[in-house]
Amino acid sequence: MTASGAVPAGAGDFSAGAGALSAGAVARRLGVAVTTLRTWHQRYGLGPSLHEPGQHRRYTEEDIKRLEEMQRLIVEGIAPGEAARWVSSQPLPHYFRRPSPLVPHRDGGGLALGDAGPAARGLSRAALRLDGASIRDRIARAIRDLGVVGAWDTVLRPVLFALGERHATTGALIEVEHLLSQNISAVLGAIPRPRPGLPVRIMLACADEEQHSLPLEALAGALAAEGVPTRMLGARVPRTALTAAVRRTGPSALVLWSHTHFTADPGQLLAVLEEKARPLMVVAAGPGWPDALVPPGVGRPLSLAECLSTLTSPRFVP
Repeated sequence: MTASGAVPAGAGDFSAGAGALSAGAVARRLGVAVTTLRTWHQRYGLGPSLHEPGQHRRYTEEDIKRLEEMQRLIVEGIAPGEAARWVSSQPLPHYFRRPSPLVPHRDGGGLALGDAGPAARGLSRAALRLDGASIRDRIARAIRDLGVVGAWDTVLRPVLFALGERHATTGALIEVEHLLSQNISAVLGAIPRPRPGLPVRIMLACADEEQHSLPLEALAGALAAEGVPTRMLGARVPRTALTAAVRRTGPSALVLWSHTHFTADPGQLLAVLEEKARPLMVVAAGPGWPDALVPPGVGRPLSLAECLSTLTSPRFVP
């Protein structure tokens, strides 16, 4: 089918009327959202070609085969626009008999992802399409296949970083970052938590004015997967609130996250260290903490894996 909606000559022997499907049925068959099909139709002309007066357009078997080929190319790393041009230019059924000559793009469909793998690139494309269902599915699949730490390091963090870089240079894609962050939080929050009644010895909090809580949510999810409960205070925890929580609950370990130097306040760490019932371990996590200003005796893990390893030691695990 061309961008104008006409079926090209030599398109094969597929019947246009037999078994024509609605957009919802095709979306279920392909495992994508209906909004994704609409996007492919509007942007690339890969839409339903069967139109009977007084009825909605329906997808023929030929239309579906083209969409399946489009989907296969995207999974292989081809940018959606280029995949659509290839699919639209080839008569059926010939391109199903030979591999595509296209070379996968290295930009994740629009983001600079460096050497990130297919899972990160697929998540990037889903995020740029604002396809929430696909985003959640890809995040859940990455966690299932790689574990929380592996998914964070190789899939989630590279896409979040690339989005941040794009926004810093262009001011764009705020809506993409918000939708992606919301879905990351939802999937991490759905990781089964340890059974009620276990002592909660680990407290997680963001520094005052720090709003980037996703890394802590990833840590909480990774600990939950190990059977370790946590108490998450979340974003923007003022110094007085943090010390009050420490006094009230007596944690064995406190992780204080700061994403930038602007939110890293060594005074918060000192205030916790000065408490009579101070935690056995205080950890300054995140790239915001300058090493020179971190008080002596405060841990400084360099990765999520290192932080997880420390917090799952016998001192903190019930």
